[in-house]
Amino acid sequence: MLTQIKGLHHVTAMARDAALNNDFFTRVLGLRRVKQTVNFDEPSVYHLYYGDAAGSPGTIMTHFPFPHIARGRPGTGEVGTTAFAVPRGSLGYWQQRLAAARVGDLEVTESFGETRLGFRAPEGDALALVEVEDDARTPWVGNGVGEAEAIRGVHSASLRVRDGGASEELLRFMGYDAAARAGGVRRLVRPEGNGADLIDIEVLPEVGRADLAGAGSVHHIAFAVADRAAQLAVRAALLDTGYQVTPVIDRDYFWAIYFRTPGGVLFEIATNEPGFDRDEDSRHLGETLRLPRQHEHLRATLERTLQPLDVSGEAA
Repeated sequence: MLTQIKGLHHVTAMARDAALNNDFFTRVLGLRRVKQTVNFDEPSVYHLYYGDAAGSPGTIMTHFPFPHIARGRPGTGEVGTTAFAVPRGSLGYWQQRLAAARVGDLEVTESFGETRLGFRAPEGDALALVEVEDDARTPWVGNGVGEAEAIRGVHSASLRVRDGGASEELLRFMGYDAAARAGGVRRLVRPEGNGADLIDIEVLPEVGRADLAGAGSVHHIAFAVADRAAQLAVRAALLDTGYQVTPVIDRDYFWAIYFRTPGGVLFEIATNEPGFDRDEDSRHLGETLRLPRQHEHLRATLERTLQPLDVSGEAA
């Protein structure tokens, strides 16, 4: 069993409208945009990161806004719902705030003894806010959201699969323990993790495969390790177990490896180092366009063609 993985690092989804995406995650959910950069493989497209003040692993959701893609089709082989942790007693505030912003599919439910508010982002992302007690993570406070209500970070993510056995076996190998079952959902927890410690497995044997290329679909889910040495140990163990794992890829703010799970979900293992302040002051994260070295020569073109993002009023 692996011991290096310490919970989630980030979740990355597809989008269509960069400005709409930016406004929703900053102005409605109150997260900080910690980085605006571009897709490494398609530099004409933004890669936008949202999280806490420092962009701490376990607080991050990111998006690739491709301007002409259609809405994704839900199904199996994908991440279903990404849930964020909020303080106990704050869901009434959030229900009013999201309703005022005309957010769709608002629903309060109880699951695993927790109260949660489910909803959909404007482009279809399945999201939830879950009330938790004593989450020690320090939130980003701004955009009209106070400290008593602000999102602390990622709470959990669900995997929608047709057969949950192989996915559970993989997660146990990755250091997760079985925690509970409720309504056909299996919950696993990473003990002593980084706060983003929970994975829920939804077994849906009659549901077809998801279309992962559309807006609102999750492209991949990333798990956190401390550094490159830990990542290489995880990679070697996965290769020994028979998984097809990519070489280590430099993503500027972390190093990454990827592999496809038996259930079809794309997993990433990402390092906590070097972090989002490697190329800009922590007081000004996400305020200007940062480019990978190999795309810096495109700056003039990208600054002219990328959709403008309204950054006014986003500071704490």
